[in-house]
Amino acid sequence: MENSPAKGPAAAGSQTLSRGLQALELLAEAETPLTINELAEGLGIHRSNAYRILRTLEQRRFVARDDAGRIRLGPKLTVLSHGVAPALHTAAMPVVTELAYELGMTAFLTLLDADEVVTLVTVEPSNVAATISRNPGVRHPVHLGAPGHAIESSLTAAEREARLGSPVFSEAAERAKRDGYAASNDEVIDGVTGLAVPLRLVGEPPAAVAIVHFRMPEPLDAAVAALQNAAARIAQSYR
Repeated sequence: MENSPAKGPAAAGSQTLSRGLQALELLAEAETPLTINELAEGLGIHRSNAYRILRTLEQRRFVARDDAGRIRLGPKLTVLSHGVAPALHTAAMPVVTELAYELGMTAFLTLLDADEVVTLVTVEPSNVAATISRNPGVRHPVHLGAPGHAIESSLTAAEREARLGSPVFSEAAERAKRDGYAASNDEVIDGVTGLAVPLRLVGEPPAAVAIVHFRMPEPLDAAVAALQNAAARIAQSYR
C-alpha cells in the first residue's frame, strides 16, 4: 500500500515556506521593486495570501517596502549572504568595490550552483549617473550571460559532464577559452552588455568576476585587463 501525501499543518507549513522562498527569488530577479499584485501574480496566489507571506518576510527583514509600497529585498539578506562562501566573500568585496568604481560599472562575483549562476557579491558605483541593479542571490541559467560563459570555459570536459550533463562545450565557452574572457549582449537583460573572466579557487565552486553596463568601452582591452587583475587579486587575498 502506497503512502498517502502529507496533509495538515506540516504540509501547509511546507507550502508556505516554499512560497516564501519563491517570493525572495522573484524579488531578486525583478529589475524594479514589485507591487503586491505583481508578487501575487508571480506566485500564482490570491493577493491576501501574498500579503500574509509578505508580512512574515517583512517582520524578519528579508524584504522591505519603499514609500510607494513597492517591495524589494531587505537588509537581512545582505547579512545572510556573508555566510555563503565567507572566505571568498571577504576576499572579493574590496576588490569588486574597487573594480566597480574604477570602471564606473556594476561589478559582481558569481558562482556556479548546479546549472545556474548565482551572484555572491555585487557593487553599484555611486560616482556615475546610472548603473544596473544586480542583487546578491539573483540567478540565471549558466548558458546565458558572460559570467556563465566564463565559468563554463574554466571547466574541464569531465567537470562539465559531471556538473552540466555533457562534456561538449558551448560556442560561447570555446570563445572564452580562446580569448581569456567572455562577452554577452542582450542575453540576460535586454539592452545590457556583460563582460566576465573565470576565477577558480581550491575549495570553492567555479566562479567569475564580471561587469555589466549599457555599453562597454571599445576596445575592450582595458576593461578585460581590469577584470583579470581583479580576479588575480581575489585569488591572492583568498590564500
